[in-house]
Amino acid sequence: MTHSRNDPAPPALMIDTSRIGGRERYQLLTSLVVPRPIGWLSTRSGAGVPNLAPFSYFAALSATPMLVGISIGSRGGIPKDSLLNIRDIGGFCVNIVTERQLTAMNDSAGEHGPEVDEFDVAGLPMAEAERVGAPYVENCPAVFECRLFKEVELGGTANTLVIGEVLAVRLHPELHFAPGTHLVDPEALRPVGRLGGEFYAPLGPVLRIPRSVVP
Repeated sequence: MTHSRNDPAPPALMIDTSRIGGRERYQLLTSLVVPRPIGWLSTRSGAGVPNLAPFSYFAALSATPMLVGISIGSRGGIPKDSLLNIRDIGGFCVNIVTERQLTAMNDSAGEHGPEVDEFDVAGLPMAEAERVGAPYVENCPAVFECRLFKEVELGGTANTLVIGEVLAVRLHPELHFAPGTHLVDPEALRPVGRLGGEFYAPLGPVLRIPRSVVP
């Protein structure tokens, strides 16, 4: 799809989002807002059962305070276990999904009952966070330990935006920063992004483009 600057644009396909169903809106949104980082949430229920589930409605929101956001849906009108656990305990961990963990992440994504420990399902080692009452994936190279900062109901939809304050960041010792910064080397981290449907995007070539300076 290559055009010169002077070529007339072909007529666009206009889709009125109020005239299509929720499934179609989901497909459009998740296949165009790509690649999306995956927030692999680990929580614990009030009964003490660990839970692990991936969410690709996940984003950085603020550096000061350090906030991340995860949009969590419901199932049949009932909040998902992750949201119920966060409300019970007040904290959670976000494990950053890498290429090595993609299969295990997918194994943890099934719609299991609240009595099921997805760490066991996916065969993952579990450890305890230091700052919040939640487990984390022990062999995950980057983990955010978060407390519940705020919930935002999204206009009567089935989704709730959970905002977490990052109290601590746990990094594998093999991850390193760019000199003089706290920028983690993406080629050492090897994160995976979510595309539409059943597709994922591993890290490809990394391009360094200095920011333009206005004279």
